[in-house]
Amino acid sequence: MRIGPEPTTDSFIAVMYGETEGNVPGNALVVDPKKPFRKLGRFGNAFLNRFMCSQLPNEVLKSISIIDSPGILSGEKQRISRGYDFCQVLQWFAERVDRIILLFDAHKLDISDEFSEAIKSFRGQDDKIRVVLNKADQVDTQQLMRVYGALMWSLGKVIDTPEVLRVYIGSFWAHPLRNTDNRKLFEAEAQDLFKDIQSLPQKAAVRKLNDLIKRARLAKVHAYIISYLKKEMPSVFGKENKKKELINKLPEIYIQLQREYHISAGDFPEVKKMQEQLENCDFTKFHSLKPKLIETVDNMLANKIASLMNLIRQEESNMPTEMVHGGAFDGTMAGPFGHGYGEGAKEGADEEEWVVAKDKPAYDEIFYTLSPINGKISGISAKKEMVTSKLPNSVLGKIWKLADCDGDGMLDDEEFALAKHLIKIKLDGYELPGTLPSHLVPPSHRKLFQTAE
Repeated sequence: MRIGPEPTTDSFIAVMYGETEGNVPGNALVVDPKKPFRKLGRFGNAFLNRFMCSQLPNEVLKSISIIDSPGILSGEKQRISRGYDFCQVLQWFAERVDRIILLFDAHKLDISDEFSEAIKSFRGQDDKIRVVLNKADQVDTQQLMRVYGALMWSLGKVIDTPEVLRVYIGSFWAHPLRNTDNRKLFEAEAQDLFKDIQSLPQKAAVRKLNDLIKRARLAKVHAYIISYLKKEMPSVFGKENKKKELINKLPEIYIQLQREYHISAGDFPEVKKMQEQLENCDFTKFHSLKPKLIETVDNMLANKIASLMNLIRQEESNMPTEMVHGGAFDGTMAGPFGHGYGEGAKEGADEEEWVVAKDKPAYDEIFYTLSPINGKISGISAKKEMVTSKLPNSVLGKIWKLADCDGDGMLDDEEFALAKHLIKIKLDGYELPGTLPSHLVPPSHRKLFQTAE
């Protein structure tokens, strides 16, 4: 794939795993029974000529497949027709994928008319959408704050949900950062995005079940609408006029059905879209309502789905956790360049000397002002000093539990230094460990810990 600053991709490209590297054109893809693209044939040759599958033997692609959409057009270019319904194709993919990632550039932030329409075609799939603000290293911290604010404001006008979308900020390429002020932020954001993508395979079964429930509810509502229209049609004369009248009255019919069958308004299809599709239908050929079929669907939603959910949970507990491996996912997980390596509670993990020793002289000065008896201070004396950090009692309680290595309710000079070190870790914005790591155990208490192990 050629990559450049100008619009270089005018095709939908499915990037998938294959034993040999190569490309498969769209027309061949839609007749391949092993690929999930057969239904795309209805969008015609104009689309299929702009659709292809790129196969390569890559570890990441064993777990996930990626659909790369064409670059979004703006200005005069977007008036030129693509030759196929771009938003309909996006909607088809959106209904079937696990994750939708919207990419924005920090240095040229704009939601064009076509991008706005594209985002609107994802309506109903809001839980799948994530936003990536890329090339964030090309602006400084102040500009980045403004860009982020402008992005959230623009998205708020297009995406019609009260929830705030998750936005990942970073520079997602292999070149040196131009502005390193926010390096830590970029690393944390990249890690969060990788974790989100990595967890997709293990959630796939639940998502498919969720889609099945969604489709079942839609089918049920559809049956109510169609049977109502059939019932209202005259048997002999005035069929066309009645059809027009019913199509115009569709919003009122929706409200009537909501009341009659106690259905949520959110389960009904979009009025305008439904009206357009009903224009080409013969209402007399519609089927009447079959209560037994409705009962079957209700029974499935009420009972069968719950047992299916239990089966999925059992399978997940018996099988190893599915994760995405390879590529960038492996590069950030282990070794000194793993996220958080050598920081916070992990600092000094690969050093022979106790990491707290470098600050111990300063901590010792405070320790001896607290009047130790037989080399130890009581919990009351330690509390007076520890509360000066202004950390909540719940956090200080956890620090005390980690620092009191021998569990005698008192702290010696090393344990006190450890408590102060853990307070510093928390104040620097890092998380406290669940259990005390071996490299943080004070030297005089290491034999006790080894014996316990």
